[in-house]
Amino acid sequence: MTKKTKINIFIENIYENFTFDEVAFHEDVKKMFSFALTLPEITDKYCLKDYSFKTLVFDIVLCNDEEIQRINKEYRHIDRPTDVITFAIFADSAPDEVFILDDEINLGEILISLDTIKIQAEQNKVSFDDEMRLIAAHGILHFLGFDHQSDDDYNFVVTEQNKIKGILNV
Repeated sequence: MTKKTKINIFIENIYENFTFDEVAFHEDVKKMFSFALTLPEITDKYCLKDYSFKTLVFDIVLCNDEEIQRINKEYRHIDRPTDVITFAIFADSAPDEVFILDDEINLGEILISLDTIKIQAEQNKVSFDDEMRLIAAHGILHFLGFDHQSDDDYNFVVTEQNKIKGILNV
C-alpha cells in the first residue's frame, strides 16, 4: 500500500431498531484496514500482492439474526444465525476474473449480525464495540485472501485479527 491508496468503506445499517456509533466504527475499521496493509506477514501473502491499485472499496452491512440466518442458509446451506459472513469478491475470484476499474478494487461485503455480536460480547465479557471491531478485523483478513480451513490457517487468522484490532483502544 502506498500513501496514495484510498480506502472507501460504505456502511449500511439495515437493522432498524439497533443503533450505535457508526461514525466511530467506520473510522476504526479504516484504521484497522490501513494497519493490516502495513504488516509484512499479511502483505507478503495477500491476494492484492500482484496488482496495481489506488483505491480499495468494501461494504459493511449491519443486520439482525433473522437476516444473517437467511443469508447463511442461502449461501452456506447452514440454517442458523452467525456473527459475520464475508463475501470476499476479489479474493475469491480466479486471477483471470478479477475486476479492477480505474485503479479501484472492490473487495466485497461484510455482513454482521448485531444481535449475535451483542450476545458474544456478553459471553466474552467485552464491550459491544470491542466485539464489533474484532469481527470487522476478521472480515478484513478474509478480504485480503486469508481463510481458516486448517488449524494453522485458523491460528494465523486469530493472531492477526487480534493484532489488527489491538491498535485501537476500545
